[in-house]
Amino acid sequence: MEFALSEEQALIQDSARRMVERDIRPVLDRNDPDVSLPKEEMLGIYKVLAPQGLTAPRLSAEEGGGGLSMVNYGLMYEQLPPWLAISVMGHECTISRIHAESTPEQRQRFLPDLFAGKKICGSATSEPGAGSDPRGIATRMRIEGDEIVINGRKMWITNGSVADVIAVACVGETDAKGRTTLKRVIVEPAETDVEIREIETTGLRQGHLAEAVFEDCRVPRGNLLEAGGDAARMLTVTWNGNRPLVGLAAVHLAQKALDMACEYAGIRVQFDKPIAGHQLVQKNLADIETAVVTSRLVCYHALEALDRGQRSNGLSAMAKRYATTACEQAINLAMHVHGGMGIACETGLERMLRDCRMLPVPDATNEILTLIQGRELTGIAAFR
Repeated sequence: MEFALSEEQALIQDSARRMVERDIRPVLDRNDPDVSLPKEEMLGIYKVLAPQGLTAPRLSAEEGGGGLSMVNYGLMYEQLPPWLAISVMGHECTISRIHAESTPEQRQRFLPDLFAGKKICGSATSEPGAGSDPRGIATRMRIEGDEIVINGRKMWITNGSVADVIAVACVGETDAKGRTTLKRVIVEPAETDVEIREIETTGLRQGHLAEAVFEDCRVPRGNLLEAGGDAARMLTVTWNGNRPLVGLAAVHLAQKALDMACEYAGIRVQFDKPIAGHQLVQKNLADIETAVVTSRLVCYHALEALDRGQRSNGLSAMAKRYATTACEQAINLAMHVHGGMGIACETGLERMLRDCRMLPVPDATNEILTLIQGRELTGIAAFR
């Protein structure tokens, strides 16, 4: 058992941190933090991410990806601003799903520009009436000659309003036993008639969360992905990797809040000494650090289990649920350490709290994650 980073891992982590400060932070700072980033700026960022392997980290180098272990991916992922981290996850997960379910011809058609960061992609799975249960999906597809016709509505599409490629989960035709099958269809918004609009949210506002309405949306028959079989199973596989990564996005925010709280406690003077010398302030700082360290450890534990090929449904669910909850509480404590300045917009803590509040939602709510963990503990499913 080893808790220290190897020399290579320390270099990977430091390289990602320097990349963000050198190439990404200036882009974010020159744009309004409460407005979604223009697409040209997004493409500039993705061209920075691509050489680092972050556009397709889960695929091998031979397949065109970054060939990263999940732990090494997590080390880089934690350094990204959370809204961008979620964007990257939406992009790279979509690539992984396309790669798993496509023919060689489809891969050659869709993936090279996505690998290179020349185009941005996302997945459309959730709907107004279907979230954590993909079997509740109502968006339908049918084949008419050389075309696929899609009808339905999708919500919470990461990268939706800037995506060049969207992988849409649809209900396909029924099989011989009368069962419907889940299929994924590639939609290129510039090439078809689909209505997309951004969703205003509490936090992560430089991102591009969107909804899409498909009304007799027609795409070429060759856009149907069916070479990989079970789209629902592929969703579960990617979810297990996504959940601890979302937890690390929360850790990013809580670590920043801890650094800010320690610095402020050292310079803010009350009762003739820095507030860092008061017992309850020290307790708050200790509780924040504890939340950061434990959240980070459980997330990396889950990622390492995936690298070993371990079944990680419960562990990944636990990691995300614990980290997002603990880190939200940690940021709240940091606001208390700052006193009146904690609620001032200029410190950025209130934005960090809003951003962290967004993180329990992607890839299953905390309630669903609790039931997943409970199912793994008991062997009994609470869903149905």
